Amino acid sequence: MQDIQWYPGHMTKTKRMLLTQMGLIDVVIELLDARVPLSSKNPDIDTLAKDKKRVLLLNKSDLADDVMTARWEAHFRQQGFFTLPINAKDNDKKKSGTAKLSTLLKEIMRPKVEQQKKRGRIGAPIRAMIVGIPNVGKSTFINQLSGRASTIAADKPGVTRGRQWIKVGSDFDLLDTPGVLWPKFDDQQVGIRLACTGAISDGVLDKITLAAHLLNLLTNIDPAIIEKRYKVTAAHNVEGEAALTLLTEIGSARGFKMKGGIIDLERAAIILLDEFRGGKLGRISLEWPNK
Repeated sequence: MQDIQWYPGHMTKTKRMLLTQMGLIDVVIELLDARVPLSSKNPDIDTLAKDKKRVLLLNKSDLADDVMTARWEAHFRQQGFFTLPINAKDNDKKKSGTAKLSTLLKEIMRPKVEQQKKRGRIGAPIRAMIVGIPNVGKSTFINQLSGRASTIAADKPGVTRGRQWIKVGSDFDLLDTPGVLWPKFDDQQVGIRLACTGAISDGVLDKITLAAHLLNLLTNIDPAIIEKRYKVTAAHNVEGEAALTLLTEIGSARGFKMKGGIIDLERAAIILLDEFRGGKLGRISLEWPNK
């Protein structure tokens, strides 16, 4: 299996920036992809934010299996994290889940707020850092949370390109940060899952190979996922040549033919990846706790 690694140089700089800014922060909010919560959770953040309150937002929950999302919430809460499932693309804050974040943060920070009141500091905003891997929906989340009323608090430390303080009402100051991965995936399945969801550039692994990996993941969950969408017969846990054969059948069913009747595998791969990422194959989680 080809190793999947994608760690552009700017991510090293971002990691250093996160460490230097951590002293300004009350709570760290990390966005995860609800379809791959563990794979999209940056282990470096656990080290960088080890002394901070932590909130895990399972974004894109509308694309994930809701039963599995609930299991992931329970899993992370057992580890001491606060959790919320959200869909940052939903413009209705109540439906998206982001409306609950304000209440959760106030509850988390209540002891500190009470201490500040005793010292005469009333109304000091909660400072939260937003972190997450690329393409997990961080910018969409911030725009949805802050809306048109958001402002850059330029009098705060850390206002440079790539990071900015954003004022959200009178309660919160959010420090936005660039998306960052970690240098090496110890488990190559992590890289595959991140590539399937689009967190890693499609140029790292050719689309046909990536689509074959995705077919393996999907048929391992339930072959009917593929059968219902593409009207083909799929076996359980297809891999290798069998996965490429199944991709060929998908291309044939969709009429993706080139000159000489050859099936356009790349076009079939692009369609499969796009339709999975867009939720057209159903609400699917690619990993689950203790698996």
